[in-house]
Amino acid sequence: MTLNKDTFTGEYQYSLDSKGRVNIPAKFRQSLSKKNQNTFVATRGQDPCIWVYPISEWKKIEDELRNLSSVSGVHRTFIRQIARSATPSTCDKQGRITISPSLISYAQLDKDALILGMINKIEIWNPSTLDKVDKKNINNDINELNALADKIVI
Repeated sequence: MTLNKDTFTGEYQYSLDSKGRVNIPAKFRQSLSKKNQNTFVATRGQDPCIWVYPISEWKKIEDELRNLSSVSGVHRTFIRQIARSATPSTCDKQGRITISPSLISYAQLDKDALILGMINKIEIWNPSTLDKVDKKNINNDINELNALADKIVI
């Protein structure tokens, strides 16, 4: 079965090397459309993780950010949080991208990196941080989750 182009699903365990590089799973690289030229943009996630977008998806984010008001303090703060750490990186021959030191610090990555497919983007997590977030989120309001599930038409 083949997923749509630029669709990422699954969970993979990798290591961050001493140069700040992490492997993008082969399955993710294979689903990447040619228009992305093997290039991703990594930035701070809203959770303590790194969001990695194919360049075509990142351009959509940029367009949305441009539509926010530079007069609004909340909008400026949001744009700053997303854009200040956005770093493009092209996969090398081994399928790795380089993560900036500031993003490594933000996500508290050490050696282990958990790579998650999140449909239109990839998340990179410190496994112990994700475990804590998952345990916290297990207590989410079931009514809220059901209401969200109702919005998905199958």
